[in-house]
Amino acid sequence: MMATYTCYIIYSQSLNRYYVGETENIDLRISQHNSGFYKSAFTSKAKDWELFHFIECADRRQARLIEAHIKKMKSRKYIENLKKYPEISNLLKIKYQ
Repeated sequence: MMATYTCYIIYSQSLNRYYVGETENIDLRISQHNSGFYKSAFTSKAKDWELFHFIECADRRQARLIEAHIKKMKSRKYIENLKKYPEISNLLKIKYQ
């Protein structure tokens, strides 16, 4: 079975912040963020992370490139537009294939 990598965006209502990452197992990763598994990470500041948006990728390289692109934008509006306009995610997948 081929691994499916995902670039994901989670949201914490208590912090009113987004976090962007990549993973091979999105359910496990969100559980880890909420349990404080990453003790010194930014996500350890909250326990209410929920999946906001995700982009399924062909491989880890593509997921990491898309993650880096989203982080480089440094824009809450851009993140919100990724969910609002699915074509942006599709264009990112093409750009970083």
